[in-house]
Amino acid sequence: MPKNPRELPRRISDDHVDALVALDPITGTMLGVPEANGRLPDFSSDGARALADLARTTLRRLSASEAAATATDTDADTAATDPAREAAVERRCARLLRERLEAELAQYEAGEHLRAVENSTSPLHRVRKVFALTPTRTAEDWAALARRLRAVPQCLAGYRAALTEGLGQGLAAAPRQVRANAAQLQEWLAAEPGAFDRLAAAAPESVRRELEAAASVATGAFAELRAWLVREYAGRVGEVPDAFGAERYARFARFHTGADVDLEEAYAYGWSEFHRLLPEMRDEAARILPGAQDPWQVLAWLGEHGRSIEGAEETRRWLQALMDEAADALDGTYFDIAAPVRRVESCIAPPGGGAAPYYTQPSLDFSRPGRTWLPTQGRTRFPLHNLVSTWYHEGLPGHHLQLGHWTHLAGGLSRYQTKVARVSATTEGWALYAERLMDELGFLSDPQARLGHLDAQMLRALRVVVDIGVHLRLAVPGHSPFHAGERWTPALAREFLGRHSSRPAAYLDSEVVRYLGRPGQAITYKLGERAWLEGREAARAQQGPAFDLKRWHMEALSLGSLGLHDLRAELAAPGR
Repeated sequence: MPKNPRELPRRISDDHVDALVALDPITGTMLGVPEANGRLPDFSSDGARALADLARTTLRRLSASEAAATATDTDADTAATDPAREAAVERRCARLLRERLEAELAQYEAGEHLRAVENSTSPLHRVRKVFALTPTRTAEDWAALARRLRAVPQCLAGYRAALTEGLGQGLAAAPRQVRANAAQLQEWLAAEPGAFDRLAAAAPESVRRELEAAASVATGAFAELRAWLVREYAGRVGEVPDAFGAERYARFARFHTGADVDLEEAYAYGWSEFHRLLPEMRDEAARILPGAQDPWQVLAWLGEHGRSIEGAEETRRWLQALMDEAADALDGTYFDIAAPVRRVESCIAPPGGGAAPYYTQPSLDFSRPGRTWLPTQGRTRFPLHNLVSTWYHEGLPGHHLQLGHWTHLAGGLSRYQTKVARVSATTEGWALYAERLMDELGFLSDPQARLGHLDAQMLRALRVVVDIGVHLRLAVPGHSPFHAGERWTPALAREFLGRHSSRPAAYLDSEVVRYLGRPGQAITYKLGERAWLEGREAARAQQGPAFDLKRWHMEALSLGSLGLHDLRAELAAPGR
């Protein structure tokens, strides 16, 4: 070894995670770091500046490491048992670390933290959701929870200060996003009992009074934030347009995909998927109602007359059984699922969030398992045709298998690659690939479930079209059966979704708000799925008869997080 060996990227990235947890305790809770559970982040501009400074410091260390590698012509510790493999891991870690931190800094330098109001991942949503993940097993856990509840006012005050600073700099959120957040907060605050009250009610009697008092403090802070959004912020945002424009959209697309996206090509690809899926949906619909031509009329019929379950708790149990059955069927055949990864919990989402189901990762030690979350939106009856494919997406073999396997590998890769630096195109792309895989393997042979799967695939194609179309104000192409030649607007996007999706009106309303508030994220599902499919076929072509799908799956899942361009290249030969 050289006398002064360089810092390896994995060491730099793990140091970055330690420093990040100190600044962002929510990330600490996601990782399962006990010391983080009594605190909340500083969402003020000072807090954002500290995160940016950390990113710059880490990038300087990474640049020095890369310069040292060039000077010494070595990429890995020569004492490693497999130097080539270790070198590949370090290379992927370095590329990910640079790409993610540069993308984050681009967002910071554009002042996006000063207008962070949208309906699913804003600071207020991060704060609200973290309490569902905060542990409550021990007396210290309950004490930390009480401290975190009492930290809510200061945390939300910092968020308000950042938004106020943004107004002063001419950086305001769109009125539609402000209204959506106010409505979500109203729904959340109106729930009986309240979310924080339910937490306090579950506390041991010895600390329940303290938890009840802390819960009241936190609830009051959320109510104060809502009042401020409605009475002050909403009146000062002016006529901010919903569309972000080409430059801002491209920056967000880079953040969510880890690549500079050819938006014109992606828009055309979304349309090509629309035209590919439509006749397949018609054929499947005719299997359910012979002679039917409109698949969405058949889907509406299924919503009324298809298989369904009454009751949120009954539906939760059914979804749990679906994931357990998938684990039994897939383990050892198409995947090797590590024992701790087999555990995944089906949960009902707290009120006041988005309409889409979602997933949360396990902690590093798996003491908190991976969880899928079903928003009920006030419903008590749940048709099953659109839940099967969705839970393959959220649970197994989708998000939970990928992110659970990454957690299992965190010691061999790095916490940054497996727990922190998620690239939406890689994770959502895998989850959509997982849905299609289950169809390929015959798990969606039932016509009702398969039409629901195709409807979900169509929604992801529509997302590419409307997300790019609205934000870039593109024209609807001449080959479209819908308003050809017109320019996209939010109203036109909502009508397009309504005609070509079976989702309820409230869901689609929430979807449009989501696309308008998180530009570039909605395109990651289809673009990411395409990369996974192309990578699989490239590997199959290279390996010929020796190609083994299970081996490819496990090697691909063991790469850790990657940006979209790197993902395509690595999937062609994931074991190298």
